[in-house]
Amino acid sequence: MYDVIIIGAGVIGCAVARELSKYERKILVVDKASDICEGTSKANSGIIHAGFDAKPGSFKAKFNVLGNQMMEELSKQLDFPFQRNGSLVLGFSEADLIELKKLKEQGEKNGVKELEILTGEEARNLEPNLSKEVIWALYAKQGGIVCPFNLTIALAENAFTNGAQFKLNTEVQSINRISSTKEIPFDFYHIETNQGILRSRTVVNAAGVYADLFHNMVSEHKIKIIPRKGEYCLFDKSVGNYVQKTIFQLPTKMGKGVLVTPTIHGNLMVGPTAEDVLDKEDISTSMDGLKDVLKKATKSVKDLPIKQVITSFAGLRAHEESGDFIIGECEDAKGFFDVAGIESPGLTCAPAIGKYISNLMMDYLPANLNSTYKPYRKGVISIAHASFEERKQYINENPAYANVICRCEMVTEGEIMDAIHRPLGATTLDGIKRRTRAGSGRCQSGFCSPKVIEILARELKVDPSTITKSGEGSNFLTGFNKEEV
Repeated sequence: MYDVIIIGAGVIGCAVARELSKYERKILVVDKASDICEGTSKANSGIIHAGFDAKPGSFKAKFNVLGNQMMEELSKQLDFPFQRNGSLVLGFSEADLIELKKLKEQGEKNGVKELEILTGEEARNLEPNLSKEVIWALYAKQGGIVCPFNLTIALAENAFTNGAQFKLNTEVQSINRISSTKEIPFDFYHIETNQGILRSRTVVNAAGVYADLFHNMVSEHKIKIIPRKGEYCLFDKSVGNYVQKTIFQLPTKMGKGVLVTPTIHGNLMVGPTAEDVLDKEDISTSMDGLKDVLKKATKSVKDLPIKQVITSFAGLRAHEESGDFIIGECEDAKGFFDVAGIESPGLTCAPAIGKYISNLMMDYLPANLNSTYKPYRKGVISIAHASFEERKQYINENPAYANVICRCEMVTEGEIMDAIHRPLGATTLDGIKRRTRAGSGRCQSGFCSPKVIEILARELKVDPSTITKSGEGSNFLTGFNKEEV
């Protein structure tokens, strides 16, 4: 019998797990995937939003501003890169100026600081590659960028080292609330999975695009999550400084529109599209979708270096019909806590949502502080970013740090071994990629993947033929989409 079972090992589920691990509770995180961060959290813009475009009074507005304020300290505690690079929302007409002023006023109501309206020339002084069509811009200095993989994995590892358990490759099939009996004097949830039966006093539903499925199993008040697909293009690091800030266009009812942004790792990225789809697993890209992304991006920046695109990908946002997050205890299923409809700015909101759910849980199921809780975590060593003296030290301690496996990103054998053997370590090619960036460079794993497979097989003591790209049923070739092949 667990105190809390969290469904979903994405950024929200892992943020909740970390906050709950500060108390003496038996916590389990379950996910049908083979690794952390395999769903919505793995394919997004990596933007830490300032918080000006959410409706005042909404969950999105509240948690966006709080999460933004928490991110800098969190990055220091959990050792992941974060940069407050600022953002610009562009206006191309006098009518757009009216909308930009509304966004500024809305942001100020939400508590966003350092918002400023710029002329087109003032904006181009900050970003010389902005299009000549830009005549106004809203400048938000509090905007930032982060790696969604690094953030999610850091939260998960810290939760794990503080006592939270994780069961991956575990698909929830049904949930039923069971009333108390003489043998068990409290209500609990009976959860059937492909790995057997689990029981818990409470459930946190952080299942992304599947959150409606689990909510509707226990509640008469039905919700509907619409998978909203977004396609992206990623550019080589040689053009990573094409813009310094995150460049938005005015948001629409479908989202924040196509953006142009540097990534925390030094690439350039544009996207996403916004297409509502029926299939909750549809992360395919299309020629039309990618052309649309690049066409819209050229309205924001001039001479977009499209020949430097090195890969494309798509992700799904969990859009709920109400337009806001659904967060809180289910009215007709006590002890069942929804964190549903988490689309943009969900990545930014995650730390604040984790605290909020922890406070709700304390009201429902009080617990003592975890006296052994440790807030700090050390990430995978990066030889590429280490100083000369640090490299010498690492190599003296372990010569594997001198053996470069991924030349594009300068990732060494030592880093890959660390990614395998650390808490909740990698078991797949994508798991190594998310933790070390091996395979993320210009050749997109064309040269390094055979050696990574060899290291995984050696360290995990398995046959190389069993190593997959991203979990069960996904070998090295079938894991790619058609465009990548």
